[in-house]
Amino acid sequence: MKTTPLAGGVRDQELTAYASAVGAYVIWGFLPLYFMLLGAIPADQVVAQRIIWSVVLVGIAMLAAHRFDEVMEVFRDRKRVMRLTFSAAILAGNWLIFILAVEHSRVLEVSFGYFINPLVSVGLGTILLGERLSRGQMLAVAIASVAIAIQAWGLGSFPWISLALAFTFGIYGFLRKKVVVGAAPGLFVEAAVLLPLALAYLGWNGLQGTLTFGGDALGAVLVAGTGVVTAVPLILFARGVSFLPLTTIGILQYFAPSLHFILAIVVFDEPLDPMRLASFALIWVSLVVFTRDLLRRRAAAVAAGKAAAAAAAAAGTGVVK
Repeated sequence: MKTTPLAGGVRDQELTAYASAVGAYVIWGFLPLYFMLLGAIPADQVVAQRIIWSVVLVGIAMLAAHRFDEVMEVFRDRKRVMRLTFSAAILAGNWLIFILAVEHSRVLEVSFGYFINPLVSVGLGTILLGERLSRGQMLAVAIASVAIAIQAWGLGSFPWISLALAFTFGIYGFLRKKVVVGAAPGLFVEAAVLLPLALAYLGWNGLQGTLTFGGDALGAVLVAGTGVVTAVPLILFARGVSFLPLTTIGILQYFAPSLHFILAIVVFDEPLDPMRLASFALIWVSLVVFTRDLLRRRAAAVAAGKAAAAAAAAAGTGVVK
């Protein structure tokens, strides 16, 4: 069958979106390696630097694209600024926990946290939005709960890093869905509202003699690069999510924790004892159940949409079936 120019353009757009989304998750998956290189800098200072350099990088990008009027429009809306301030605080907490986990070689817990994040998002939708769980979702959440219990038993303590990462990112996603703002302008506003605190905190460290910038030229470049590794995957993700079905995005998001899992074993040399392996196995089972249910419901929705369109077309032409 010959491809029309329009169909070819749509296909190219989908391929670009797919590549963008995969690129975002691959970058997020390799972030532990980046922050491992910054191990000499305290995690709290890395977060402050990340905020500052995000403002610089995204601000330059917004000015170059002549989109800074979108930022000013947000700042004129007090309600949106308040919501983005709250989401910014949650995001900063997520960054701090992530970097602390990497510094203390607990990347397996990071991986576990982001594996359960989709199920946490489902739970938040049920609690905060009154959404009803399907049978498949209920089964997936039940299996994940057992996995969390096994993880706690295997670690000998509550897996607070995993759950804190999953819940902070889940809550952040929920909050951002409630604010009508683009990815880049939203990130700029979030970083900008935290900028005074970040500058004050680094200034206080400077007065105390505890400020660490990078140690050498390479370290300084890596610190400044935190703005790049923050903004680039978010912009790629925004491009992907604009043109791909959420079910596709939901499946692609497993790229990042899968890479975290591999890095934890191969690079960080973290032990994978039988109990922890069993918890991961159960999480993977729950994700299979969750994804299968997601795909089944999407297929049903598409079929229902086609049936409705066919019925409407038949009614419009006066055809009785």
